[in-house]
Amino acid sequence: MSEYRSTRLFSPAAPRWVETVLQWPTFGVILRLCLASAYLIGGIDKAMDFPGAVAEQAHFGLQPAVLWAVLAIAVELIGAVLLILNRWVWLAAGALGVLTLVAMLVANDFWHLSGQARFMAKNAFFEHLGLIAGLACAARISVLERKVLA
Repeated sequence: MSEYRSTRLFSPAAPRWVETVLQWPTFGVILRLCLASAYLIGGIDKAMDFPGAVAEQAHFGLQPAVLWAVLAIAVELIGAVLLILNRWVWLAAGALGVLTLVAMLVANDFWHLSGQARFMAKNAFFEHLGLIAGLACAARISVLERKVLA
């Protein structure tokens, strides 16, 4: 018995209760909702304050600002809904990932800054990079799940 415990302790396998939670279908929906939440809220906020959305795009030098605002709203809302519903996740994650990449390059250009501004922009840059990786993981999981169910 103690031999089993010591082997299990150093095993890369997750404990049974963790596997149970991770395999619970509703947990997948909750995770996708959490991942999409910033985009869903951002898209709704931009749609509710379109002049503010246009001003934001112009502030970061994205022209024509109206077109960029419309694209951001569409990608955030459509991408978030597709991700939550687990439909065309590869497309949703790709579109949201590209939007996030553009945002992090224009809004978090820490290489042009110094001091506290550099510190904050660098942190935000790498947080956005982690978000892109999370989107890629969601797309990968969706593809693998579909292969298993096929």
